[in-house]
Amino acid sequence: MTSFPAQYSTLSAIALKEYIETAYRLNLTTCRFLLHGVSDTYILEGADSKYILKIYRDMHRSLTEIQGEVELLNMLKEYGANVSYPLTDILGSQIQKFDAAEGIRYGILFSYAEGKVSLDLSDEQLKTVGREMATVHNITSVVKLNYKRKAYTIDTTLTGPLKVLKPVFADLPDEYTYLKETAMQVIQKLNTFDTKKFSYGYCQYDFLPKNFHFDDNGGITFFDFDFAGQGYLANDLMSFFVHFFMHVFTGKLTDEEADRMFKVFIEAYRKVRPVSEPEIKSIPYLGVGFWIFYLGFQYENFDDWSNPFFGPKFIKDRVALIKVWTDKYCEF
Repeated sequence: MTSFPAQYSTLSAIALKEYIETAYRLNLTTCRFLLHGVSDTYILEGADSKYILKIYRDMHRSLTEIQGEVELLNMLKEYGANVSYPLTDILGSQIQKFDAAEGIRYGILFSYAEGKVSLDLSDEQLKTVGREMATVHNITSVVKLNYKRKAYTIDTTLTGPLKVLKPVFADLPDEYTYLKETAMQVIQKLNTFDTKKFSYGYCQYDFLPKNFHFDDNGGITFFDFDFAGQGYLANDLMSFFVHFFMHVFTGKLTDEEADRMFKVFIEAYRKVRPVSEPEIKSIPYLGVGFWIFYLGFQYENFDDWSNPFFGPKFIKDRVALIKVWTDKYCEF
């Protein structure tokens, strides 16, 4: 009997355990599905080891983009950055191919980032993030990938997503007008900066605490470079600043304490790599692009993973959040 076409399937954890054991000559005890996201994530465990397996969807990441992520992580590991990195199977490959119901899907087995997420960061942890992010940038500012990754530009973070999002706002015209007008103001403001002097390279574009672990000794490991692409490296400072904004927005921090903590991070970053005051001042405007980019990404892929929350209420709430960000930090 011919299988009915599928849009999205979840690969069997039991079958994946057997496949990975054979492909990597590992002795595993369990393989558990963790979450749906940009990729499907599984955790595999042996007697004294852990691994993360990510299964990508072509809708989200082409093979070329996946190869670019692998190439970047290999370079980061080679040059001493603390990152979760792709492992190599017994045949010398770092990308696995699975014939799923919806078509070919690719997977990567990653080293496990020891430790856990810390959402309430101490000053020492802030200094560690600053130093280690700067170390990553010292590498990503000079390497050149053979495989193309997304570029974060005015078009890909502002004008492009707004065109894609237009149907969403058919019944929310005021919100759409606000986003369009704000985007134009942001573009005009960014054009006042001498961005040719900004550090440029491959930014992770999602440097939130959910994407790094601290171990018991205070060491850090960065992971989830799925959105890594070319752009101003200040984008990574911006995405980390989003964490503080959200803590203020939810009442977990005051504005004063959030500003102090971000300065601790910046001071530590500057001990490893320079960042100019104009780059710091560009963060609010780059942040508007961050919010609109991810809103567009969620809309384009909501059939696969974001449909439980992507609806009129979420959209109105997200525009309201963008307005809070803009009113608080942007000067037009």
